[in-house]
Amino acid sequence: MSVDAPKPGTDRRQFLRRTAATGAGVLVGASALDTLIPSFAAAKSGGVTSGDVAIVGAAQIAEALAVTTYTNIINQSPFFKRLPEDDQGYLKAARQEEMSHYALEMSVTGKPSPFTTFYYPQKMFSDAQTTLDVLVTLEDAFIAAYLVGVRDFSTPNLRVLAARIMGIESDHRTLARVLAGDVSAQDGGPINKITGVQGKAETADPPNNNGYERTLKWTKISQAVAALTPFADQAAAGQAGFDTSKPYQFKPFTPVLPNPLGAFHSFAG
Repeated sequence: MSVDAPKPGTDRRQFLRRTAATGAGVLVGASALDTLIPSFAAAKSGGVTSGDVAIVGAAQIAEALAVTTYTNIINQSPFFKRLPEDDQGYLKAARQEEMSHYALEMSVTGKPSPFTTFYYPQKMFSDAQTTLDVLVTLEDAFIAAYLVGVRDFSTPNLRVLAARIMGIESDHRTLARVLAGDVSAQDGGPINKITGVQGKAETADPPNNNGYERTLKWTKISQAVAALTPFADQAAAGQAGFDTSKPYQFKPFTPVLPNPLGAFHSFAG
C-alpha cells in the first residue's frame, strides 16, 4: 500500500478531513497557472479562498482516480484491444486529458493527491459492462463536482476553468456510452444499457440526450467527496462491496496534449 493511501479502517469523516487538508498552506509562491493563465496571478492577489482550495483539492483526487481508471482500461481490459482503433485512441486521449487536469490542479494546491490507491467494484476492468457502468458513474460525478466549482469558486477565472474541465468530462461520459455499442460479442456486446451514478439503467444509444448536464443536486463539494469515497478508502470500499483485494496505484506522468489550448493557454481560446 502506498504511504499516501488511506489506512484500513479510515471512515468517511476522516476521508473528508484529509481531503480538505490537501489544500492546506497552498497558493504560496509562483504557480504554473501564472504563465498559463495571465490573469490568475491577479486573482490570487485578490484573495482566493480556502473554499476554492478545498474544491480544487477534491478535484485533484478525482483526477488521480480518473487517470488510474483510464490507465487500467487501456492496460488490463481484454475488450480494449478489440475496440475499433479510433475508440482506442479516444481512451488514450482521455487518459492524457485527465492527467493534464491533475497537473493543473496540483499547480494550485502545491501538493500531490493524498490518496494514490484506489478500489473498484468486482469485475472492474475484466468485464466490459461493469467497466463502462463505472466509467459513466465516475464521469457523472466529475461533471457534477465541477459544476459545484462553477457556482462556488470565488473568482471568474476559476469558474471558467471549472467549466472548461467540466466540458471535457462531459466528452468522456459520451465516449463511454459510445463505446458500449462497439464492444464485441466476444466481450458481451454490444452493450445496450449503461448504469451511471443515479443507479438507473439508461439506453446507450440515442435518444439519450439529457438536455442539460446533471448536477445530482450537489450543493457542496463534500457531497462529491462522499460519493467518491468508496473508490479511495479501503474501509468504505469494503462496505460498498468493492474488491479490496486488488488495489490500483495512481501513477502520474507528464501529459502530452496536441496544442497549447489543451493546456489552458488563455481564455481567448
